[in-house]
Amino acid sequence: MEIDPFIFRLSIFILSIFVGYYVVWSVTPSLHTPLMSVTNAISSVIIVGAIIAALAGSNDNVFEMSNIFGFLAIVLAAVNIFGGFLVTQRMLQMYKKKKK
Repeated sequence: MEIDPFIFRLSIFILSIFVGYYVVWSVTPSLHTPLMSVTNAISSVIIVGAIIAALAGSNDNVFEMSNIFGFLAIVLAAVNIFGGFLVTQRMLQMYKKKKK
């Protein structure tokens, strides 16, 4: 009996959602800022790959699937980086002493 590759990949994706959820929610609050910094670094690597994907293909047709998905990946990774910096700034401000 052979397992369908789609079902195999879907099960890995669903398991990764559960593992990611439990890993993120078990992080102590003092580690959230370094975790966000690592997430921003990973997203910057994703943008490099997304730029390569967006520029792949022939010059005849700009709207190929690789170009569209590459552009979408650039937009989503940029939003992720910007949101990560906002969260990091907010977390750092929580540790500052309040002026009276």
